Amino acid sequence: VWIFGYGSLVWRPGFEFTSRKVGFIRGYSRRFWQGDTFHRGSERMPGRVVTLLEDRGACTWGVAYEVRGEQIAASLQYLNMREAVLGGYDTKLVKFHPQEKDAEEPILALVYIATPQNPSYLGPASEEDIAAQIIVSSGCAGHNIEYLLRLADFMRYFCPQAEDKHLFSIEEALISILPCLYYTEESLEET
Repeated sequence: VWIFGYGSLVWRPGFEFTSRKVGFIRGYSRRFWQGDTFHRGSERMPGRVVTLLEDRGACTWGVAYEVRGEQIAASLQYLNMREAVLGGYDTKLVKFHPQEKDAEEPILALVYIATPQNPSYLGPASEEDIAAQIIVSSGCAGHNIEYLLRLADFMRYFCPQAEDKHLFSIEEALISILPCLYYTEESLEET
């Protein structure tokens, strides 16, 4: 079984796997439209994490993990808790295209996608509003800023040829806000 990750799974799968491949799926765009009140946020201040939006001409880069034997049940149980129960994601089968030049056919992979029917679904907002929400959110897995920056780093280092305008626009908006926060905190310490 192959499992496709396009958010925190690209750097922290949390389950044992046999192999991993960087690549993409077609027909979906990655969006910071899913609320998170557990891993990267709280009930009071939900974080923003990514989900996939059906988008015919788009492709989303990520990592596919191959799980075999006893790894299958353990990884699916873990992901069903992490994504489906806590995160409210549905599962779909998608065609994964490995980045490797000698890859043959696409691989069928399982992917978790939050839908607008999900109670934590936040939907669209401006890049600045999403960045502002990310800056103030933190959960049991860490700060929401870390989530955004690790995902941007993954894209930059493992998929340099790929574009993800939404992701990089939010990163840019976050970086433009952070110096103001740093200056404000420094000013408060001096008084």
